[in-house]
Amino acid sequence: MRSTNCVATLSLVLALTGCRKTAEDPSTSKTAPAPTAAAKKAAEGATIDKAQLAAYAPLPKEVAGKLALTDALIDLGRMLYFDKRLSKNHDVACNSCHDLQRFGVDGEATSPGHKKQRGNRNSPTVYNAAGHFVQFWDGREPTVEAQAKGPILNPVEMAMPNEAAVLKTLKSMPEYLAAFKKAFPEQQDPLTYDNVGNAIGAFERRLITPAPWDRFLAGEGSALTEQQKKGFLTFHQTGCVTCHAGAYLGGQMFQKLGLVKAWPSQKDLGRFAVTKNEAEKMMFKVPSLRNVAKTGPYFHDGSVKELGSAVRMMAEHQLGKTLSDAEVGEIVAFLGALTGEVPSDYIKEPKLPASTKATPKPDPS
Repeated sequence: MRSTNCVATLSLVLALTGCRKTAEDPSTSKTAPAPTAAAKKAAEGATIDKAQLAAYAPLPKEVAGKLALTDALIDLGRMLYFDKRLSKNHDVACNSCHDLQRFGVDGEATSPGHKKQRGNRNSPTVYNAAGHFVQFWDGREPTVEAQAKGPILNPVEMAMPNEAAVLKTLKSMPEYLAAFKKAFPEQQDPLTYDNVGNAIGAFERRLITPAPWDRFLAGEGSALTEQQKKGFLTFHQTGCVTCHAGAYLGGQMFQKLGLVKAWPSQKDLGRFAVTKNEAEKMMFKVPSLRNVAKTGPYFHDGSVKELGSAVRMMAEHQLGKTLSDAEVGEIVAFLGALTGEVPSDYIKEPKLPASTKATPKPDPS
């Protein structure tokens, strides 16, 4: 994490320039290739200037982390991702709020957790999230491995009382003991809470959804419809590219919500809650636009249901522009080209280890 002084300085400068961009940690992602010569040629045929494509890149095949993505590690992470016994009442799993069959979301403004409690922020998709420069709307964790450990202990979400309770549950099942030993063969005592996060994060690092947009960047001019190509031009020329660029079309910087015109709700002050830095009030991680047509409702509080309305609000509050209905429709059409392919085999729910007499019972309290 940056020091408070550095954050304050960067925030002030970027509040004036309109963007606060942070370089991606090279340990978390393979470098995405630049658009090919074929892609540039295809763009020229679609009246898209090849220079406009320079701001974007195709998705990587996977996002590398500090640990090798072995089959044993990923298989363990998949089991943990789907296991509701990691919650106090055995009724909430990672997949409950980040449903992999529904593009990694649950379609709710805010997700129901322990005893149907709801937090104050929308659950973002886990697809492609490993490539983001930080995790959570306020960027309070650096990686998906660190992020995965938070909801399990959050009293509103999965509500496990402490790390020891999580480990007691897992150690009560011999199959989990064996799976941790297989996933972390060099460690004498591999069943640790950090390794719970490491395994879930490893599974998430291959939750990648290549889309027609990636095929277009690779030179397949017909991958986008004419309306989507026109929508790209409108998207780019309107200024959306200022924050929504790169392989993820977002996920690579913090930005003030309401940069030009104050945002309607100031209830959640974003990153300020983490840093207590006045310059970071209303600063949030810019979300990726990958699969955005499938991951509503939108914004940190899930307050907007329709994608067209979200596009219109972004133009007004971030860029000071009023879009016509036609322009909104064009941009929405382009965003549809970012809807990717869900890896159906990879996300199949696994057979989970059997509970034993020693496995703690659900606790609805």
